[in-house]
Amino acid sequence: MLAILTGSGPFRHTNVRLYAWFTVLYSARAYYPIFAILFLDLGLSREQFLTLNAIWAATIFLLEVPSGALADTIGRRKLILASAIMMIIEMACLLFAPQNGGWLLFLLVLTNRILSGASEAAASGADQALAFDTLKAAKEHEQWDEVLATVMSFRSIGFFSAMILGAIAYDPSLFAPIVPALADLDRNLTLRFPLALVFIQGLICLVLAIRMQEPEQENDKPTPSLKEAFATTLSAAKWVFTTPLACMVVLGGVLGDSFSRNFATLTSDYYRFIDIPTWLFGFLGAATAVTGFFMPKVYKALGERLTPRSHLLVIMLVAVTGLLLLAPAWPWWGILPGLIVMTTLGWTDFVSSKELNRLADSSKRATILSVKGLALNLGYGTATLAFSLAVASFKNNGLSDEQAFQTTLWWQPAILATLVILFALLSRRVKQRETV
Repeated sequence: MLAILTGSGPFRHTNVRLYAWFTVLYSARAYYPIFAILFLDLGLSREQFLTLNAIWAATIFLLEVPSGALADTIGRRKLILASAIMMIIEMACLLFAPQNGGWLLFLLVLTNRILSGASEAAASGADQALAFDTLKAAKEHEQWDEVLATVMSFRSIGFFSAMILGAIAYDPSLFAPIVPALADLDRNLTLRFPLALVFIQGLICLVLAIRMQEPEQENDKPTPSLKEAFATTLSAAKWVFTTPLACMVVLGGVLGDSFSRNFATLTSDYYRFIDIPTWLFGFLGAATAVTGFFMPKVYKALGERLTPRSHLLVIMLVAVTGLLLLAPAWPWWGILPGLIVMTTLGWTDFVSSKELNRLADSSKRATILSVKGLALNLGYGTATLAFSLAVASFKNNGLSDEQAFQTTLWWQPAILATLVILFALLSRRVKQRETV
């Protein structure tokens, strides 16, 4: 992390250093530990909240690959700028949304969800591709693993800080015994505090994006048309799914990410289910960030010793184990498998990004990373939808809400374990050091 702060090693390149700061400030958002509660406290019903998140997922799904193609054709920097601007507007929608504001509230949050999905789609792949191509132009792309590991540790520090600040800002009454006036603050005011923090982060992200520069390309070509951009998308998708190793990496990433990310969405529900006080949610998120600070060194060491297939299988086995230990829903002790499951998210991203960046041609790198993002979001959406349908099905068969929730928790590791076995069988003949 000192390399980022001092601008040494690969981080002496301005683009690489700005990428590190951008990805941390963009992704470490103070409202994450109280995400669901925030929307409900604003006045949305639970059904509205779920519907709006489905719209968010659909927005990313529809825009992920086209945005990557645009990044490869009109420039990564322009897409990063657009993502920062949309981040600012989406946070303003929530920051000034009226509590219990009826249709005005719903429309503002709808705008927030659409812009949030579009912003994430624009940033996905473009920021990494810009940093990687900067190193490649300087003939230092072999240092990309070091950049990834360092940035992941730096991001973990950002998440740690955001989780703590978000929890304290959302519920300052925790410190009422020290400052009695905090107990009297109106909830309509305090729920805006985490939003204000993220709004400021958006402004900083915009400044960072403005300072970025497009790296020099070996062969300068005229900017292709939008039609050509979509042709690039189709070409990249075809490359991913016809290149055995790339296809294996993407599909393995989907299995390593989908069920774990579904749990990440449900963490507050799960912690409440195992009797964890709400004010602790942010601190548990910070604990996850702490593990993320140390784990990239482990990921990097394993990556040097294992083939991509073996590395992905290790991740999947860890995910299956964590999900299996979550199912009994032990009060308090259930926190530990929750932390195990959460580590697989960054781990999967590390392995899949490393392998795809190694395999991909520079002219299509952002598009290929966006294809990966599209596949991961499709997997996540499928896992989330399957979880929701399973809970509803069990409830229709006479189980209570809590019984249906826990029964579905038992089914998750069983389904994932079955898919892991299929993946292991189908990928056993894939050559592991393929180059293009």
